[in-house]
Amino acid sequence: MALLAGHWTFVFGLLGNIVSFLVFLAPISTFYQIYKKKSSEGYQSIPYVVALFSAVLWIYYAFLKTNTTLLITINSVGIVIETIYIVFYVVYATRSGKIQTAKLLALLMGCGVGLIVVTQFLVKSPVQRANIVGWICLIFSLCVFVAPLCIVRHVIRTKSVEHMPFLLSFFLTLSAVMWFFYGLLLKDFNIAIPNVLGFTFGILQMVLYLMYRKPSERIEEQKLPEIQKQIVVLDENKNVEIMKISTIDLGSEKIPAVPQSCKTEVEPIALPHNYPRQCEV
Repeated sequence: MALLAGHWTFVFGLLGNIVSFLVFLAPISTFYQIYKKKSSEGYQSIPYVVALFSAVLWIYYAFLKTNTTLLITINSVGIVIETIYIVFYVVYATRSGKIQTAKLLALLMGCGVGLIVVTQFLVKSPVQRANIVGWICLIFSLCVFVAPLCIVRHVIRTKSVEHMPFLLSFFLTLSAVMWFFYGLLLKDFNIAIPNVLGFTFGILQMVLYLMYRKPSERIEEQKLPEIQKQIVVLDENKNVEIMKISTIDLGSEKIPAVPQSCKTEVEPIALPHNYPRQCEV
């Protein structure tokens, strides 16, 4: 039974690595938009800074525990990718955005270094040290899932999902499911508990996306009204020719369009000598 549980733990951990990797790649579309606009206006760096700090904490926690190699691998990848995102964001951010990001980075990394120093030198028991770091990891994992709520508020206020990619919400939800079962099978509730909230917020974001997304508008060409104007012309033999000319009605003006040739010949008719040579009806 223990062997079977260990097997499923590895399976969910591996799936968690794969899906989490996709989560890290999901914001690529966001940063492509930033690159096209040459501006990060409308986007926040908070989710990426918090995710970076969370990945650092989880690696530290994994070194304090056993059988957590899969935590180390995915969070190492996460540190690299989140760092790239933050650098990319800062390049195109406004001056205030750069300052805000720098302050947040300095604050969180300072807290991280302080945590490592305190737990290593003041907490002697390895088990107690792991428990303390585990609870802190749990709190920051919750912050990772809560951080996009600023985007959720923006979506509700503007009724636009431009700044909330659906793929990111979808993969966050899927990742939360995988890591929940991984933590549950490991009997490590520091891993399992935050992913319950992650699943909840992921579902919320996807529901909001479906509510506020705007389907692509289908633009259909509408044919402008045509007015047929008939011209009656008498030729030298007193035959009647009827010409149809298309016109486009633009308010009070009528602009001739491409003529539609329509020539109709009728039998000659007898007309009085004083009948005008040409008339328009």
